[in-house]
Amino acid sequence: MLTLLIPAALTLLAALAAVGALSLSGAWWVAVAIVGAVALLGWYDVLQRRHSILRNYPVVGHMRFLLEAIRPEIQQYFIERNTDGRPFDRDTRSVIYERAKGIAGEEAFGTERDVNEVGYEFVLHATAPGDPPDAQPRVTVGGPDCAHPYEMALLNVSAMSFGALSANAIRALNAGARQGGFAHDTGEGGLTKYHLENGGDLIWEVGSGYFGARTKDGKFDPEMFADKAANPAVKCVSLKLSQGAKPGIGGVLPGAKVTAEIAEARNVPKGEKCVSPSHHATFSTPRELVRFIARMRELSGGKPTGFKLCVGYRHELLAICKAMLEEQITPDFIVVDGSEGGTGAAPLEFEDHVGTPLTDGLMMVHNALVGTGLRDRIKIGASGKVSTGIDIVKRIIQGADYTNSARAMMMAVGCIQAQKCHTNECPVGVATQDERRARALVVPDKSVRVKQFQEATVSEAQRIIASMGLDGPTALHPAMLMRRVDHIRTASYAELYDWLQPGELLADPREDWAVDWAAASPDSFTRQRKVHLS
Repeated sequence: MLTLLIPAALTLLAALAAVGALSLSGAWWVAVAIVGAVALLGWYDVLQRRHSILRNYPVVGHMRFLLEAIRPEIQQYFIERNTDGRPFDRDTRSVIYERAKGIAGEEAFGTERDVNEVGYEFVLHATAPGDPPDAQPRVTVGGPDCAHPYEMALLNVSAMSFGALSANAIRALNAGARQGGFAHDTGEGGLTKYHLENGGDLIWEVGSGYFGARTKDGKFDPEMFADKAANPAVKCVSLKLSQGAKPGIGGVLPGAKVTAEIAEARNVPKGEKCVSPSHHATFSTPRELVRFIARMRELSGGKPTGFKLCVGYRHELLAICKAMLEEQITPDFIVVDGSEGGTGAAPLEFEDHVGTPLTDGLMMVHNALVGTGLRDRIKIGASGKVSTGIDIVKRIIQGADYTNSARAMMMAVGCIQAQKCHTNECPVGVATQDERRARALVVPDKSVRVKQFQEATVSEAQRIIASMGLDGPTALHPAMLMRRVDHIRTASYAELYDWLQPGELLADPREDWAVDWAAASPDSFTRQRKVHLS
């Protein structure tokens, strides 16, 4: 293997230096000592199991840790070279890595945030705060038509497919989920043996390509779906409508990357281009969508069934709500994916300028369900750059019941934000199908880090909630999250945004919702004729 070349070459050089010392001059023993020590370091790097970078890049990989040791100046330079702002900032990265490694996250001095900056957000604390509970809170996912409700954690592994991630990354995420008692979303790339290997709870996601449950011509295969959904590890099934980082387009996996394993997992021909269409072929109207949700739930044996979307036009969301009402069919959950969500590969324009950000989309979905009287039947998940305890608290205040995380979970298994995901050259074996690179990711070590990160992050969310004087996440309210509006004024989310009352859209929709409500039809995603309000 190529990783062995460096220590092998250094060992050879040390041997040659020893020959020189014996035959030429005793001074060569200095070279033997130096080169031999570096060779031993190289062999140690290759054999150790904690640092993926050193396993793939023995000796030279220590430069990264040297840069970390003299941070923040040097490290910040490398982070800020990404001027588009998509990677996590230095503070967030540090928190994720420290929690994954089981290191306390306290910091010296005060906040590094500019509290007077417009847009700065904070929560209010109580004068007499409480103590956080020892056990993680759970959210029961499962409406009246669900036969097997699932107790969801506040933070879970978001959708990441085998193919986008390596087999070892999938194994580590799933093993961590099992150890910590939280859920692992498979992503749309199929339910694979690597997802099932370690026994963690799974949310099986099915996208427009129906990978893992498709016929030879790319249609949904109900028998294949039912057979796989019956696996005890599958706790929920999810239909992907769109993804935050690239809403409105599907994915393409080049034929050269469709290995035998990928072909088996996705039920597609080996070596042929694998296309995920931009829309579903199984339904074309909101009414057909909710009927398909009911069919998936029936085929799964009554397991919690829902869908994931990046929110687009509001009238389309309301059309789905109208279809739920008329058909008397509701999903058990809806996952709102923000446009700031990550991806292995997408056009820059879609990443930065298409789709609704998580805050806006989350509040829109919450309000739509409240306004149509459906909120108590449907749980809402939130995904899109969720990485810390305060992120969980904010998303619950904005309307979520629980959260999912992708990038932070990747970092827990060793991702260093090299942004090489789309090249198959991930240096730490997380986002690659290169077996040489993937071997650097040691599953037993990284699974513990996934568990520790989730546990510490939820624990911090619970500590924040207790500091607010609350008994648990269900007591959070929009009035408790503040935002700086300008340099002299702050306001709460309760003041900044309109919050619909239960059933309000059915009785007397307020003016800013009335046009979209009138334009929404359960029989079409297309906006209906323009309505003029008096």
